[in-house]
Amino acid sequence: MHNNQKPLPEDTMERTAAQALPDTPVVALTETLEETLEETINRLMARHGDSLVRLCYMMLSDRGLAEDAVQDTFVKAWKAYPRFRHECSEYTWLTRIAVNTCRSTRARAFFRREVQHERPEDISGTSVEAAFPDDTVIQAVMRMKPKYKEPILLYYYQGLPVKEIAQALGIAVSSVSVRLMRARAMLKDELKEWYFDA
Repeated sequence: MHNNQKPLPEDTMERTAAQALPDTPVVALTETLEETLEETINRLMARHGDSLVRLCYMMLSDRGLAEDAVQDTFVKAWKAYPRFRHECSEYTWLTRIAVNTCRSTRARAFFRREVQHERPEDISGTSVEAAFPDDTVIQAVMRMKPKYKEPILLYYYQGLPVKEIAQALGIAVSSVSVRLMRARAMLKDELKEWYFDA
């Protein structure tokens, strides 16, 4: 600084620093990351939202609870995505979050007391009518205990392979295989009048 220049007043220096801050690389990078994360979650919602609503409905038997569970799933995904290590597909990862969210909902006392009467075709806007033209089998699946219902839903209705089901449920591949085998046997017994191809 030249000797004939006066130092800037302290409040001017503070304003100048505050104006410069938004343009710093750190702030710009943070904003870019937030925008990228928002775009990623919007993409996942557009691609997998309907499928997750169907899954959550089949786990909870209640349209409102299913929609809430999916909303919670994407909120959790938004918070956790920076830590997602891509060791499985995004859909498998989202499914695991959704399954755990539904389990938490089922564990609540109010859910255990409620009697659910809705049917799959009662869900609007999720192409359930096309997915379940005859609901006899899915109604039988929905009456199963969660440990058997979950792998059946993920295998037959969500199209996940056994390895990804194991990742989504947080159990061993062998456990998934055993549960699928037992669930098929239960359904075969219950649906004696229906064709069942194991």
